[in-house]
Amino acid sequence: MTQSELAFNTLQRLIEEGRLKPGSMISERGLMAITGLGRTPVREAIQRLERNYMVRVHPSKGIEIPANSVEDQLSRLEVRRAMEVLAVGLACKRATAKDLELIEAMATALKADFSFSDYAETVRQTHKLIIDSAHNPYLEALMKPLQALSRRFWMTHVRDENAEVLRGKTLHREILLAIAERNVRRAEAASLALNDYLVEFALRTVNENVRTGGGWF
Repeated sequence: MTQSELAFNTLQRLIEEGRLKPGSMISERGLMAITGLGRTPVREAIQRLERNYMVRVHPSKGIEIPANSVEDQLSRLEVRRAMEVLAVGLACKRATAKDLELIEAMATALKADFSFSDYAETVRQTHKLIIDSAHNPYLEALMKPLQALSRRFWMTHVRDENAEVLRGKTLHREILLAIAERNVRRAEAASLALNDYLVEFALRTVNENVRTGGGWF
């Protein structure tokens, strides 16, 4: 892994997990201090993150961590829904023997209990397995940012960690098992079920926020 990739992965995780807070501003120097990496890899990571809608660069002002709104999440999910159905269908048809070995191992791993942070990493790995198994670099370029932004919303708005992890891992495991069987219809149905859950989670989030006086955000 290059230093640029390390900077990108580190900063994306911090944004996904809410440790770089939505609406906050930070300097390039501040990100260098957080990552412990030099100006060039951090600058390259910032450029990638901006292309992926993870940050906004304001010349002479700093780097903004964008708001994490329900409206944005629902718009993203409209696109992710269609792209992910395509991805799982391609994965069923194109997964190699090695891909299937990794998918079956992850499906088995998802039967275990997880802490919230461990589960978040498992979700990242699950998404990567599905994308890798589709063997389409253009789809990969579209899906990775969408999935990262969706994870960011989910991770920063979970309230009942145990309940949401249980539901999430069950839905992800069903997708993996379907791909392992090369069952396109089952995989597509499982993908739609996951995206239905994510939409329901987003709407439930805004309803809970309104009820507690936070309004629509």
